[in-house]
Amino acid sequence: MKLESPRTEVGKSAQYLFDSLTDIQNFEKLMPESIAKFEVTDADSFIFGLKGMPEIKLRLKEKTAPNHIVLGAASDKLPFTLRAAIEDLGVDKAGIQLFFEGEFNAMMAMMVKGPIQKFIDTLSENMSKL
Repeated sequence: MKLESPRTEVGKSAQYLFDSLTDIQNFEKLMPESIAKFEVTDADSFIFGLKGMPEIKLRLKEKTAPNHIVLGAASDKLPFTLRAAIEDLGVDKAGIQLFFEGEFNAMMAMMVKGPIQKFIDTLSENMSKL
């Protein structure tokens, strides 16, 4: 299953966005209002839970400054990645788009597609909070 957020323009430099997103603690600022739990477990991973959803642990898997960041599920039970593509648009202006890729059976994909799309859209919309 592949999903993507709309491309969002932010009044920050690409390097600033990259630095902010590679600091795991900043993801708490991007979370939806329905966040029930957010806990940094180490420098490269965090656990979050949304109301009515199971907790998910994400780990920073790849980073290429200043335009590529990949987070992945820390568990192999539900393998997926969340990739951030950052585009430099000039002084204090950058574009960002999030891409979700997961391997789910058809029934699971039907159940999680809507909530995951809403989640990555919210993360993208909240980039200006960094």
